[in-house]
Amino acid sequence: MNPLTRRSFLGSATALIALPTLESIGFARLAKAAEIVKAPKRMVFLSMGWGVTKETWFPDRQQVGTNYELPQNLSPLAPYKDDITIIQNLQNQFSTEAHWGSTFWLTGANRYGVPGKSFNNTISADQVAAEQFGRDTRFTSLQLTGRKADGHGPGASLAWNRQGKPMAGLDTPVAAYHRLFSDDNTPLEHRQAQLKKRRSVLDGVIADARSVQKGLTATDVDKLDEYFQSIREIEIRLSKEEEWLEVPKRFPQDPVNEPEASLKGYEEIKMMYDLMIAAMQVDATRVFSYRMPTDSLIQSLGATITSHNMSHYVQGDRQDVSENRDQTHAKLLAYFIGKLKASKEIDGSSLYDNTAVTFGSNINSIHYLTNCPTLLTGGGAGVKHGRHLVMSDPKTPLCNLWLSLLNGSGVDIDSHGDSTGGLDELFV
Repeated sequence: MNPLTRRSFLGSATALIALPTLESIGFARLAKAAEIVKAPKRMVFLSMGWGVTKETWFPDRQQVGTNYELPQNLSPLAPYKDDITIIQNLQNQFSTEAHWGSTFWLTGANRYGVPGKSFNNTISADQVAAEQFGRDTRFTSLQLTGRKADGHGPGASLAWNRQGKPMAGLDTPVAAYHRLFSDDNTPLEHRQAQLKKRRSVLDGVIADARSVQKGLTATDVDKLDEYFQSIREIEIRLSKEEEWLEVPKRFPQDPVNEPEASLKGYEEIKMMYDLMIAAMQVDATRVFSYRMPTDSLIQSLGATITSHNMSHYVQGDRQDVSENRDQTHAKLLAYFIGKLKASKEIDGSSLYDNTAVTFGSNINSIHYLTNCPTLLTGGGAGVKHGRHLVMSDPKTPLCNLWLSLLNGSGVDIDSHGDSTGGLDELFV
């Protein structure tokens, strides 16, 4: 008989059922057994471009704590008011260019932080979580994004690796679906041969790179070090592919059909939420980031202007479009929260109980970069919800939030980006 391994246990997880309380076993032994199937922590980072409509998205600053009124643009979240937290006075101190907002949202980096370089970034909060949470899942993390037409490059995501390099994202629900649930029908021996060939090519590249190390300038040495680190990341990905090569992909408790390629805007975002839920149900990954589309969203709601023109709203038609966008995002977020709550984990808890979700933007409104709109939900980080919080310092680092959520979710780090400490207010 083969010994019980972690993989064989996970592969049979769908067949687990609750045992009755047996006197001969005892409560202590049952509690010990329950630890084996304890639901994992997860983190989700959702960002909408171009900020919000500041006049109707933020709660009244005088109404703090639990006794606050949901603003007009968040009214679709009323059924979940006790399950959300809204925070004001967070910002990235180094962000000075609104058009680069999403680039530094999860990093808090200083673009000019390295002398002689016109661009610098650091690791994003989602990837800090992925380094720990991604060890036992098929995919270390999942980056989702909108199409190029929504104001950023193809595949541009919110995620940045340890070297501050951008990480590609899946820009359609179809691409996300196939990454998560489509099985590769190529015979196993062929896939093993393909991996071996890729490793062989990689070894050759490393050998060639090492042969030119001597006599390089300090600048070139730094560049080569970055190159070797990139190679190391490829090696890690290849190792993970080998580890999961013989493990078939699992399907969620509520099967998701392949999305239609024509999905855009509202239905596109809704489907991406469905796919995230499905990925959590099969534990394909535990870290998600989603750079949500704006152009296609407002167009699916009937707008005929671009998201950039909408962002420069004044009272009138453009502000109406902006407010409709905000309310639609709130409606979609309410849908996501409802699905998180309805999906049960193996230990009897819900996905909501074990997932920390952040919804926000690095831009306040128009081109303002102070008071980043920030909404939290989910129980994964231990946040005490149902409140409106206004930080006493109007320039409280947004990275203080990332540090707090990472620590609260079990990622033991002392700092992140330009953080100055955690936000204790979240937990009391």
